[in-house]
Amino acid sequence: MRSIDKKLQDKKIRPTAMRLLVYRFLNSKNVAVSLSDIEQAFDRSDRTTLYRTLKTFENKGIVHPVDDGSGVVKYAMCEEHCNCEVGEDLHMHFYCSACRETMCLIDHKIPKIHLPEGFTANNVNLVIKGTCNECTGRT
Repeated sequence: MRSIDKKLQDKKIRPTAMRLLVYRFLNSKNVAVSLSDIEQAFDRSDRTTLYRTLKTFENKGIVHPVDDGSGVVKYAMCEEHCNCEVGEDLHMHFYCSACRETMCLIDHKIPKIHLPEGFTANNVNLVIKGTCNECTGRT
């Protein structure tokens, strides 16, 4: 596996200490996380620095934002060769109403939608809401 430094450099991102820490944190999660979640993990960090790191990662295709309907944007790691293009790379997400976690369903792609003439999609978001497999076993 390539080093994180190399992955960031390949995306034209300078691998600062904070960027490396945030990358490792996000990469260790199997759920999407909010800025607040990251702040709690790095209690001595500056919120603005964390936000800028997330925005840099988003703009360079390392993370993608997830609007799961909870009112808080969450971020999840992109797949290795993802471009987050409408009709190509976008996948579904699952929001568990029991544990309030949001997971990427990367094996379930959002199908290409044929819009009426003159319409252009900039983003597509498909969130399935219900109970995840972990929580289903608890009920």
